[in-house]
This record gives sequence, C-alpha cells and structure tokens, in this order.
Amino acid sequence: MTEWLRQLDVERGLSPHSVSAYRRDLDALLGWMADAGIASFDALDGENLRGFIAAEHRRGLSPKSLQRRLSALRSFFEALLRNGELKANPARGLRAPKAPRKLPQTLDADEVTRLVEVPTDVPLGLRDRAMLELFYSSGLRLSELCGLRWNALDLDEGLVRVDGKGGKMRLVPVGSHARKALADWRADSGAGVDAVAMRARPVFPGRDGAAPISSRAVQLRLRQLAQRQGLWKRVHPHLLRHSFASHVLESSGDLRGVQELLGHADIATTQIYTHLDFQHLAKVYDAAHPRARRKS
Repeated sequence: MTEWLRQLDVERGLSPHSVSAYRRDLDALLGWMADAGIASFDALDGENLRGFIAAEHRRGLSPKSLQRRLSALRSFFEALLRNGELKANPARGLRAPKAPRKLPQTLDADEVTRLVEVPTDVPLGLRDRAMLELFYSSGLRLSELCGLRWNALDLDEGLVRVDGKGGKMRLVPVGSHARKALADWRADSGAGVDAVAMRARPVFPGRDGAAPISSRAVQLRLRQLAQRQGLWKRVHPHLLRHSFASHVLESSGDLRGVQELLGHADIATTQIYTHLDFQHLAKVYDAAHPRARRKS
C-alpha cells in the first residue's frame, strides 16, 4: 500500500491532497478488514467489499465520498493485479449509491462587477482588486492562484502560465481589467525591489512577504470583501471559477474551449456548465413562451 501511494506521488505526480485522500480510503478499508477478521487483500471478494461500502454508508459517508472510496480501491487492486499479487480485482463491477447531481452556484455579471470593483485606495486594496480580477478573468483554482509567481505572468501578451492538477501546465488568457489591476499591484508591491528578484516572488505573498499567501487567508478575505460589497451569497474562490466558466460558455457555446481554459482532464467534468446554461434557457422559455406560462 505504501509503495503504491509513493508511485502516485512520485511517478504519476498526483497532488498531496489526492494522495492523502487515497491513503484515508485505504486506511478505512484496513480498519474494516481488521474488525472483520480478514487478514490479506487476496482474501477479499466482491461480497466483502459490498459489506465494507454498506458499513461506510451507515457511518454517514455521502454517495460522492463512497464513489471516490471505491475508485481508490479499484485503482489499488488493479495495481496488485498487475503485480501478480491478486488473481482478480474484487472491486471491479461494484457501484456506490448514486449521488444527486448538484449544480454549482454562480454569480451573474452584475454581481461579479460589484464584487471585483473593490476600492483600491485602502490598505491591501490594490492586492484585493488584482486577486479578484485574476480569479474571474482566468478561472484559476485557489491553489493555482496562491502558488502563482510573477515569472508565470506575461501582462504585455495577456497570458498566465498555470501549473494545474497533476503537474499539467496550461496557458490561460488574462483580460484587460485584470492586466491593469495586476500591473498596479506589481508597481506598488515591487517598489524598490530588483526586477530579476521580483520575477521569482509570489504574486500574492503571505504576511512575511516571501512565502505565497495561504489558501485559508484567501477564502476568509473573499468572504469579507463580498460582505463589504453588499453580496450576501456564500462567496468563495471556486464560485468565481464557476462564474467564469458559465459566462464564457454562455457567450461562446464552446464546451471544448472552456475545458481547456479550466484545465479539466475529462470533458464530462466541464459538461456540468451546459446544465447551468440550460437552466437559464429554461427560465427564459418559461417566462416568454405563450404556451409555457401558467395561469396564476
């Protein structure tokens, strides 16, 4: 098990969060096996694993968590099968309870404008404006924004080089409002700093100025800024990513392009935004079509 997790980390380049989640999934199985008196993986069969999944469901795990848990077990057992340590994969063919499809919330264009146009003449105002504009302009993940350094930004060309999940690099456009906000923030935060040294610094440093800002600090700041700007939705970094994707897809209709911009490995992940777009169209239809409107 330890060797397989090491391979995920070193050879496949999975993020520490993903490797940690796989470890938790396998530890849960080991704990259940110990309680059930099952001493080795080759003693497991499909019926055993159904019992394990049922026990985890009774313990309160959501269908989505159970799906991820089964996926981890399937991958692990496939590795054991390839190494000749198992004769069959006991998790193959098993299904977790179906998770209800939860559509992501988004902000509309007016709400985004209200949020990102924070005042810049207050402490950290330039930084906050640059952060919000970049989130919405380029649809970055929270971890991607926190880890960003100035050498990954080309403000003249309007591009940002992003190191995404699994070490996959992608180039994403940066809009004009975000470019201006970032240029203003760079001029302010880099005053007196050598240009070469500046390129290696985090775009959004933490309190000590050397290390990148923490994910938690960004989440808390966004919540504060949303309340100051009069938005009472639960605003978080991924909400801006959802809004970016939904607005680009609504305007362009280019699902494959949105997939590339978001850095999704599987287009099925991106397709959730087509459901959001359809919801919007359905509301327009219900409100406008003479035969769709119900009598009050």
